[in-house]
Amino acid sequence: AEYVSGSEVLKSLDLYGNNIRAEGAAAIAEGLRGNGVLTKLNLDGHALELPKLRGTDPVASLDLSGKHLGPASAVVIASLIEGNAVLKSIDLRWNKLGDEGKGVIREAVIGRVGFELEIGVSARN
Repeated sequence: AEYVSGSEVLKSLDLYGNNIRAEGAAAIAEGLRGNGVLTKLNLDGHALELPKLRGTDPVASLDLSGKHLGPASAVVIASLIEGNAVLKSIDLRWNKLGDEGKGVIREAVIGRVGFELEIGVSARN
């Protein structure tokens, strides 16, 4: 996480297959707060587009359905969308977020009037 926050050259980071759990993802998310250079992060087999999640490449809606995202990705997504006032909807259906992952995402957007969160259906395998 320290390398992520301090790196001024790292633009893409692929950690897929490293079995990163929620605690590790939280450390990575913390490191991302100090890093505006990293644009792609892969924790679960799909590279998250960090500028869109952060709001530095503003989009009103994101479709991340069916990307095989797990709890680690959910922690990072929650951390980034929490401060993104431009994002108004995100579709995370058909992923493997688990109850913990769904919880952190819901917590990140709770109270945001008009925010549409689609998260209910989970992938089975």
